[in-house]
Amino acid sequence: MTSKVVLITGASSGIGLATANLLHEAGFIVYGTSRQAKNSSNYKFHLIELDVNQDESVTQAIEKVIANEGRIDVLINNAGFAISPAGAEESSMQQAQAIFDTNFFGAVRMTRAVIPHMRQKKSGLILNISSILGLVPMPFGALYSASKHALEGYSESLDHELRSQNIRVSLIEPAYTNTSLGANLLEPDNKVSFYDQARKKLHQQMIHSMNKSDEPSVVAHAILDVIQSKHVVPRYTAGKTAQKLKALRRFAPAKIFDKLIQRSVKV
Repeated sequence: MTSKVVLITGASSGIGLATANLLHEAGFIVYGTSRQAKNSSNYKFHLIELDVNQDESVTQAIEKVIANEGRIDVLINNAGFAISPAGAEESSMQQAQAIFDTNFFGAVRMTRAVIPHMRQKKSGLILNISSILGLVPMPFGALYSASKHALEGYSESLDHELRSQNIRVSLIEPAYTNTSLGANLLEPDNKVSFYDQARKKLHQQMIHSMNKSDEPSVVAHAILDVIQSKHVVPRYTAGKTAQKLKALRRFAPAKIFDKLIQRSVKV
């Protein structure tokens, strides 16, 4: 049986790297991307250069995979970034637009570019790496949650549109994951002194939580399970914490859930 061709954005570290390595070991033909594909020979899979914020870069990367393999069976939109815990008003409009450009429009850009090739082959799977924070928004993370909320709505709507073409779209929703994301958080660029104490405390809480959280391999194995599934559903959680939060959101009374969030913030 011919191995599936998988394209993963943001594959030089974290969830993307763990997923690319696992899928390679499972026998898939894997192309991972990075904005700067340096030392590509050090990776087990094919690492190519791609900036999800640039139309031309997206087109070139996809054309390279198509030229080499003739198809793309699975697209995994993983590239993204987060802002350090901060009040929603502490990011300028430019910063707000930047996080949406990568976390949301980057996935839209990749998806638009790959659909015609999947349609031609009459099959395909698009997996968008969301976050449980796209389903359960937390205070002091409004822009990140909003970008994932947008991705959730886009993905579910698109899945309905493409099913008749034998293309499925699904979401993977992890909670905090022990990756370099915490070390690479952007600082808000319009800080308000009123939030200084809360910002510092919440940043420490976030790093502590990430250090105790699931390894990227947990998300990678969830992705592998979806790719190998015969019956894909619109969304999957990855890890026990994400499962618990999703259950709380679904079954806990609104007032109790609201108090739980306020208590977790502790500011």
